[in-house]
Amino acid sequence: MPPLLILGIGIAIVIGMIVVLRINAFIALISAALVVSLLAPGSLAERVSRVAEAFGQTAGNIGIVIALAVVIGRCMMDSGAADRIVRAFLSLLGEKRSATALMASGYVLSIPVFFDTVFYLLVPLARSMTRRTGRHYMKYALAIAAGGVITHSLVPPTPGPLFMAENLGLDVGVMIITGALVALPASFVGILFASWRDRRMNIEMRPMATGESEPEPLDDSKLPPLLLSLLPIVLPVALVSANTIVSLLAKTAAEGSSVLRIADVTALIGNVNLAMLLAAAIAMWMLKTKRGLPFAELGKVVEVSLMSGGIIILITAAGGAFGAMLKAAQVGPAIQQLFGTSGTETTGGLTLLILGAIIAMVMKIAQGSGTVAMITASSMIAAMIPSMKSLGYHPAYLATAIGGASMMGSWMNDSGFWIFVKMMGLTETEGLRSWTPLLAIVGLTAVVVSTILAVVLPLT
Repeated sequence: MPPLLILGIGIAIVIGMIVVLRINAFIALISAALVVSLLAPGSLAERVSRVAEAFGQTAGNIGIVIALAVVIGRCMMDSGAADRIVRAFLSLLGEKRSATALMASGYVLSIPVFFDTVFYLLVPLARSMTRRTGRHYMKYALAIAAGGVITHSLVPPTPGPLFMAENLGLDVGVMIITGALVALPASFVGILFASWRDRRMNIEMRPMATGESEPEPLDDSKLPPLLLSLLPIVLPVALVSANTIVSLLAKTAAEGSSVLRIADVTALIGNVNLAMLLAAAIAMWMLKTKRGLPFAELGKVVEVSLMSGGIIILITAAGGAFGAMLKAAQVGPAIQQLFGTSGTETTGGLTLLILGAIIAMVMKIAQGSGTVAMITASSMIAAMIPSMKSLGYHPAYLATAIGGASMMGSWMNDSGFWIFVKMMGLTETEGLRSWTPLLAIVGLTAVVVSTILAVVLPLT
């Protein structure tokens, strides 16, 4: 069977099962992987077993990190560490720049904590600021979204960026650094849009459509210190990034150099699994001591967190299996031939970057999940590239472009859309006029910045 027909069947299964049949993304992705594998070349005996092998390899590479990230996020929320970080930003930037403070809070907290949880945390602060100033309700809400969604889409250890790093053979530290840098201008463009949209949608504060009562803010004395609150975020980022930088220096260091000895140490402590385990231990200790929890209660908190993280690991690993089966079906060479490029020149590499962004955007519009869009797009593009060096630029830019495009086209089939609308008490039309264009502009900025960096600073 022609590879492009196999690709079409695989995509149709993913979209059809998620959008039409409303089946969980894990079942959709693993079903697509199995069908693609059955249609791909190879012996009959291996056509099912290779799906399980690819699934296990992906889960083994990223499962620990995702599970620990979920635990860190829950412990930071329950201990008050996340609240402490937000108040620090508000205190530092002042009331006049409160929208920027909310954006910065979302930017930082969405690195270890999933976006929906961050938004639940920050919305009461946005409402409190609106009561104090008497205006800017929409601006504050969009500022939170601008900061939170962009790092959720570009910076590991959230599942989408983590999967792209694994799928494209990227060092996690490189993905963290590149994703954070590309996210900065995108988030500030989001602030500009938030101010503009606020002036044209002068909406007064409304009760939350969820019917939930607003929680009373904790007293400062009940919150952990700022440095301790930041540690579960800063420590793994610092350790993993240090390992990345030192390993690069070690490649050009002389035999017996001190850099080589340091590289051995950073390779250990900068391993992403160990770094995340240390951060999780700190977050758990902070929750236990600050809330006075017995070990049994702490164990329940961790258990609930891991249960919610399990489905994310399953979906991400299924996406890895789907991508591996696309490679087995020879989809990459077929698409290269279709576009008339071998991907060995920068122009060919940029074609793949734009193609990856378009695929991610189409998948986002079709089925709503940014994570699934990133998984599918990066899997397809990875199957087309003979080697990452052939791109003509660093593959991290390919990942950030796909991550940015996975934000574009968010509408009523996206859970984030409904979280924003219901928590802010907006109508669906108001959500389409505010949330949808915000994510499109922020995502497009990330794609543009990634493309510019790929040309100006290829880092090959």
